[in-house]
Amino acid sequence: MRYGICGTVNKRYDMTHRHFLRGLLLVLLSVWGMKAESAGLEENGEKSFVHPGIVVTKESVSRMKDYIARRAYPVYEGFLLLKSSPRVGEAYKMNGPYPYISRDHPDYKYTSNGMSSDFSAAYEDALMWVLTDNRMYARKSMDILSAYASTLQGIPESNDRMLLAGLEGFKIASALEILKHTDSGIPGTEIENVVAMLKEHFQRAMDDFYAMPACTNGNWGLIVTKAYMATAILTDDREMYDRAKDFYLNGEDNGTIRNYIDGETGQLQESGRDQQHSMLGLSAMAMVCEVAWHQGDDLYGLLDNRFLKGCEYVARYNLGYDVPYKVWKDVTGKYSNWPVISEKGRGVIRPIFEAPFNHYVHRRGLEMPYTEELLEKFRPEGFNPEGDCGSLLFYEAAPLPAPEGLGHLDEDFARADATVAGWTAVTSGVELAVDDGCMVVHCAKQSDVPIAGTSS
Repeated sequence: MRYGICGTVNKRYDMTHRHFLRGLLLVLLSVWGMKAESAGLEENGEKSFVHPGIVVTKESVSRMKDYIARRAYPVYEGFLLLKSSPRVGEAYKMNGPYPYISRDHPDYKYTSNGMSSDFSAAYEDALMWVLTDNRMYARKSMDILSAYASTLQGIPESNDRMLLAGLEGFKIASALEILKHTDSGIPGTEIENVVAMLKEHFQRAMDDFYAMPACTNGNWGLIVTKAYMATAILTDDREMYDRAKDFYLNGEDNGTIRNYIDGETGQLQESGRDQQHSMLGLSAMAMVCEVAWHQGDDLYGLLDNRFLKGCEYVARYNLGYDVPYKVWKDVTGKYSNWPVISEKGRGVIRPIFEAPFNHYVHRRGLEMPYTEELLEKFRPEGFNPEGDCGSLLFYEAAPLPAPEGLGHLDEDFARADATVAGWTAVTSGVELAVDDGCMVVHCAKQSDVPIAGTSS
């Protein structure tokens, strides 16, 4: 719409329109400013990133804390699984750091399990920090990451180099995003040292993956994309983020929404391989969609909700039902010889379904009957080795009734106001006390008289 004054006019008419135009301009600028602010736009008009905005946001942290405080199922049970992880807290003993890390290089594959556990610990401790406000966890997370940042010299060339970069890079970026954008008390210089390591060794390997011709099964491309997207958000790199989105939709690779899931049946590119890798691919796809959703981009809905069809297909088959199957010629031409769907790993469920179910059913009101049936059997979802945290992170609906018989010894004796009130012992002479964050049980000294029917 244009506004202008044409021709010869008297002074009053001119001034009246000047005031009108000036006022209109101010209104328009004000409205634009409000829209820009609500859309998260920077001064140059480019959309800014939401921080934290990879696996958690401020809103999701607030929601999880509320559920945890109310012991709401299944989120609270997911939190207990995190809290009881052997990788969480000061007691965890780091395996590394190692100067070189690899999954399969003959000289360095001995580091595979150790370094993966260390990066999982850093990620889980970052989550525990943001959910408990206990900075001990933040410090533990950063100590692990800083140790690697000062030691790691490279990820040697090997078959799995780029897969490693995606698997572990996602954990590193997710942990850093939390530590950087919350009141963790971690100095920015420490964070930037780890960011430098991430970009130098992990991002470089992911760049190499994007640059090479397709040659892998689809889970690789999806794993690299979720880590690439996470790194882009951490480093505020819009071009990098857009590249990840474009690859997910248009890449010439098995690891894209077009090429990994059949639009008609939901069959996966790896369905004939085994069920473990099929769920691994879906897990990475869920993170790509959820992380993008936090940034205001709906990748869940692409190609008529094709991701939903993939989840339903895998859930249906792993619940024991029959599914349609066709021989699939994949993008590389290397993985097109599986004549039937694989039964390898059938029924071994990975914690990957809560995020897509939450989106499609709770956010969008769609139906996922097989996924729902599966979750009812296997909820609460815990962790998988890639760092997804199931029910804790991704359940957003009203609390569910806890299954009958579900219970935990879950008193938090580390609280400043913790007492043993309500706890009793059935054995006589036992005294209970709180000491150093634990409930201590002092048993009465037993007599030396043998119990009847036993020997001393």
